Amino acid sequence: MVERAYGPAQVPEGEGWAEEMGHGWFNVAYRIRLRDGRSVVLKIAPPAGVEVMTYERNMMRTEVAALRLIEERTDVPVPAVHAHDDSHELCDADYFFMEYVDAENLGIIRDRLTPEAYEAYDAQVGAANRAINEVRGPHFGPLLGPIPGRTSWREVLLGHIEDALRDGERRHVDLGQPYPLIRELLAAHADSLDEVTEPALIEWDLWSSNVMVADGRLVSVIDHERAFYGDPLMEAGFVATQSEAFGDGTGFLRGYGRGPLTPTEVTRRRLYNLHLMLVMVVETVYRGHTDPSQYDWAKEHLADAVAAFDRP
Repeated sequence: MVERAYGPAQVPEGEGWAEEMGHGWFNVAYRIRLRDGRSVVLKIAPPAGVEVMTYERNMMRTEVAALRLIEERTDVPVPAVHAHDDSHELCDADYFFMEYVDAENLGIIRDRLTPEAYEAYDAQVGAANRAINEVRGPHFGPLLGPIPGRTSWREVLLGHIEDALRDGERRHVDLGQPYPLIRELLAAHADSLDEVTEPALIEWDLWSSNVMVADGRLVSVIDHERAFYGDPLMEAGFVATQSEAFGDGTGFLRGYGRGPLTPTEVTRRRLYNLHLMLVMVVETVYRGHTDPSQYDWAKEHLADAVAAFDRP
């Protein structure tokens, strides 16, 4: 794989040149030391036979497309893609090599930072997220192409949530909430989605754990496999506007340059929180979690997301 990407002169010698990197929840990643001493990252997707949630199909191809799009059309720092192989000739799954970012993960060091230092970083995340959202797309939905029958934002978002509900039903996942109730809430509030008419590039997964920092500045944004074209309000930085469990979004909102949400936007954001908690519950079964902590936490906050529709 190294030879195909970098040529035979860069194939490492000896042992200890590949080290698995932790903290990933979907793909596996390795730090590779090439023969000339440079470090690069190899990411490998799950093999085709591994059952994943519906929206998680083709995520590696999505990430490569997103990385190239952000590099070409924004000033947001992202790792450069060195090589992408989806032929399955050498490996039974997609993989790609990219630049290694020598910096600290904001999610990992967060507890060591003062509130002021973290808020300053979060403001930079907000500004970067705004720049990404300013990239406009040709359609709503996946970067790799629209889904037939889903052209409007309402159709895309409701289809996305219905996919997650069916994923849960297929594996008999206990949501702690009736599946019909969630469908009723979606139908009752779907008209709030019609306000979104222009597709924007969305990260959806731009949490602190996907941000690399050093010396007070944002160095790189990583993990773009969930990117798509949709409503910027769906970004992770806005979750805190409707859920105290996700901390204080003051720094993010300041950096993003965003004021208070309108009543219709509040409804949309509640739908997005409902969707996020639904995915976080269902994915624990597909990933075979033996530690119930995420499942229990997400189920509790799914209940909060459902109850939010009864609050003024």
